Amino acid sequence: MTIILLLAIAFIGYAIGRVSHILGGHLNAPHHWIYGVLAIIVGVIFYKHNFGRWLIAFGIGHTISDLKDMLELKFYGRDTVEVKKFWGID
Repeated sequence: MTIILLLAIAFIGYAIGRVSHILGGHLNAPHHWIYGVLAIIVGVIFYKHNFGRWLIAFGIGHTISDLKDMLELKFYGRDTVEVKKFWGID
């Protein structure tokens, strides 16, 4: 049951990341993979608590949703995506 919950939380993080990419990608703001990494760091600090594990799962999903920008080390700016899609890594 715990694995299913963590996968669901990771999917929620992914979904929030994709929706924010689609709706807010035109904004000149920090890329959302940064928030995913911060959630992972805070989750590691509080790993002994359920909240920490949930943050790690959420952060992993959120980071995966913007993995391409993370690998290119894009920290700040607009996303130049012509075709906006939910399923994918951008």
